[in-house]
Amino acid sequence: MSALALGLDRTLLELKMYSREKEAVFFSFLFPILLLALFSVIFGSQFDGADGGMTAGGYFLPGMLSAGVLLTSFQTMAMSVTVERDDGTLKRLRATPMPPVAYFFGKVGLVAVSSTVQVALLLLVARLAFGVELPSTADRWAVFALVFVLGVFGGTVLGVAYSSMATARTVGAVVLGPMLVLQFISGVYIAFDDVPQWLQQVASLFPLKWIAQGMRSVFFPEQLAAAEMAGSWETGRTALVLFAWAVGGLVVCALTFKWFKRGTT
Repeated sequence: MSALALGLDRTLLELKMYSREKEAVFFSFLFPILLLALFSVIFGSQFDGADGGMTAGGYFLPGMLSAGVLLTSFQTMAMSVTVERDDGTLKRLRATPMPPVAYFFGKVGLVAVSSTVQVALLLLVARLAFGVELPSTADRWAVFALVFVLGVFGGTVLGVAYSSMATARTVGAVVLGPMLVLQFISGVYIAFDDVPQWLQQVASLFPLKWIAQGMRSVFFPEQLAAAEMAGSWETGRTALVLFAWAVGGLVVCALTFKWFKRGTT
């Protein structure tokens, strides 16, 4: 069989295994959808009569989309690859005739499918349950697609690279802790202009801030661009930063990926 055919088979297997891991499905797939629903209900009254018709669902949607991208790509890869390395799964796979590219194809397929389905559900919940007005112009959807693809790809390769820094015992703290901090300082759960300026600068060093900013440029009214650090959406810079993270993550992943647990060969 070709590497592509094996990769497709591996993708199906990855999806089956992922769907059986209830904790992973909840915290990486369903969590942003649940939070969007909760925030829309809890803070709905605060947006009644808001300028431009902004609703709670519309306000929190870009943040939930951004968090979802990183959770289904970076977090899923970092945790699953670490566990597979420590329990010997990668070692056994390396000893089979399956080409290594098929394994990575399966991981990319898992992230692509889960991220796409999650985004579709988020948009569906926002539109049907909370009346969020979705973009009506092609240029905004083009920006959405660009930010989404770069975010998912970058998150995937960075997650695989990051897996080399942890063991199965420590991966929860090593991954979830930094992810939680980044979500708070990157404008996911609170308005980015409410974050202290020095923390905004810290957040700007990481891709989540740029994914969130890109998503806000798609779903927020144009006048809200003034609340960003540069007073504009910086779409070009957002694309360049996310592209740089994706390329850098790919290089680091290629240089650091290990098939075997530390201390074994």
